Amino acid sequence: MFTKILIANRGEIACRVIKTARRMGIKTVAVYSDADRDALHVEMADEAVHIGPPAAAQSYLVIEKIIEACKATGAQAVHPGYGFLSEREAFAQALKDNGIVFIGPNPGAIAAMGDKIESKKAAAAANVSTVPGHLGIIESPEHAVTIADAIGYPVMIKASAGGGGKGMRIAHSAGEVAEGFARAKSEAASSFGDDRVFVEKFIVDPRHIEIQVLGDKHGNVIYLGERECSIQRRNQKVVEEAPSPLLDEATRRKMGEQAVALAKAVNYDSAGTVEFVAGQDKSFYFLEMNTRLQVEHPVTEMITGIDLVEQMIRVAYGEKLGLTQDEVKLNGWAVESRVYAEDPTRGFLPSTGRLVTYRPPVEGPDGDAMVRNDTGVFEGGEISIYYDPMIAKLVTHAPTRLAAIEAQARALDAFAIEGIRHNIPFVSALMHHPRWIAGNLSTGFIAEEFPEGFALPVPVGEVALRMAAIAIACDHKLNQRKRHVSAQMEGWRKVAFERTRIVVLGAERFEGEVTEQGETVVIGFGPRSLSVVSDWRPGEPVWRGTLDGVAVAAQVRAILNGFSLGHAGAYANAHVHTPREAQLAALMPEKVAADTGKFLLCPMPGVVKAISVSVGQEVKAGEALCMVEAMKMENVLLAEKDATISKILAKEGDSLAVDAVIMEFK
Repeated sequence: MFTKILIANRGEIACRVIKTARRMGIKTVAVYSDADRDALHVEMADEAVHIGPPAAAQSYLVIEKIIEACKATGAQAVHPGYGFLSEREAFAQALKDNGIVFIGPNPGAIAAMGDKIESKKAAAAANVSTVPGHLGIIESPEHAVTIADAIGYPVMIKASAGGGGKGMRIAHSAGEVAEGFARAKSEAASSFGDDRVFVEKFIVDPRHIEIQVLGDKHGNVIYLGERECSIQRRNQKVVEEAPSPLLDEATRRKMGEQAVALAKAVNYDSAGTVEFVAGQDKSFYFLEMNTRLQVEHPVTEMITGIDLVEQMIRVAYGEKLGLTQDEVKLNGWAVESRVYAEDPTRGFLPSTGRLVTYRPPVEGPDGDAMVRNDTGVFEGGEISIYYDPMIAKLVTHAPTRLAAIEAQARALDAFAIEGIRHNIPFVSALMHHPRWIAGNLSTGFIAEEFPEGFALPVPVGEVALRMAAIAIACDHKLNQRKRHVSAQMEGWRKVAFERTRIVVLGAERFEGEVTEQGETVVIGFGPRSLSVVSDWRPGEPVWRGTLDGVAVAAQVRAILNGFSLGHAGAYANAHVHTPREAQLAALMPEKVAADTGKFLLCPMPGVVKAISVSVGQEVKAGEALCMVEAMKMENVLLAEKDATISKILAKEGDSLAVDAVIMEFK
């Protein structure tokens, strides 16, 4: 077996590979840019090599620097992770030419499958169901429109070398094709150094289902079941699960056998994923093949018990697969939430900054479920503008789909992050969404269920009652602490803390009576009472305890006269008062937010790529005003209503903070 491997990647996937290599007794080498000098993967690896400036094009994407690092450290093999150079045929070939093993498929398989256009041709030759489309290179917007008109709308414009949602646009008209073509080519060139795009039919109300395949260098290929990845926004997966609630055993076998046939046709010899777009009637069409480890691979690992990274390493070394297709068994259900540094209340735009608080849930058993958290960050670390905004991948595994979802919801309640915006409120709300729980999914789920965008859900009913009880329990704990403050003035009688608490929770109001019964705090809400047990201490970002014997977690942050709480997908400020304080608080005037309607504010930290208007210009609603690039995504900002530009306060190339004023209107 290899004694030392290099990981040509960063973040959580680099940490993930290091964990398996360490378990196998293999030493690891990390590479890092200036921006990642203090990153977690650098600390975890046995050795680390600096490879350049923050921009990926000058560091992680430079093949020569990776090879130099291998030679300098004596690394015998390279694991590419996902993204960056993982699907670059030239990288695999360069390693081979230098006597270094690529922990991935052979260059020929990458050439055939890594290119989205060539992979569709190979799939058609292998009798795999394919989506109608134009597989040739498209040279101009006009050519793209002609092709789209012939195929029929809607169509998908997609980068040939793409992945991760970059260089992809859905178009419903000729005008959208022309605009989408330009954006897809630009993003593809920026992200992959390859601006080729193609057009194919977009299946209405589709589901995204993929088959995990695993091959060795001796001609053996097996499939490890499927993953459902239909919960997406901007073509970027957000939540994945395995298996799919859509498929039956016959359809699973049919998809798996087609995936294996395609892999064998190109002599595939590593872990890879064959992606399909599926109709609600279980019809399916080949989408593309990813010749690398997928972001969502943990859900497959959880239901099969197979470590895919270990298998990739063993196969790369030349070992035969240790199991046959008949020995692959699917056990239970796994759900994964991608935790991103983004603001779901602002259209999921990226967020950057320092992780002031980063407290993930405890990994390991949770009743019948299992919790796993793959991450590449740490408390005090920084989310950079240069790379993908992923913070962690939270995975739960349980005997049934509903149990896995419930475990995921509990784990998200116990996941505390502060200092940046993040999408935990969204994925937490999703775990309680009736349509998600029912398994009625499509890639349009987010757009259909949140047409006006995502707003933080407010607590109602039982959830609101639990949050009120948690707020009172936290306030009571603070009062207990006050009683034990040293050097208090001796009085002729002890101060009696009031037992009645009024909780103002959004628009709701709760009155609770507090009684202590040993370690238990009983809170009476009229005819209803809740027994609360917790060892929470003031300042901890997560409250854990039981309410009437049921385990509950909530995110807790102190605010003036109360707490900001997050629980069961709902978020609210809970103000806790004595009855007299509540009377006075009701008389306080509310602060009204300033009117920002006459300003265009930067919705996320980013760089101004283009200003499309000038001072004095009249613009119509929907007209492009400027373009801001953040985390490799180009975002065109549009006018919300008819207006005249009075001032432009930013210029091309400026780096802007969130809510920075770009221009003013009159």
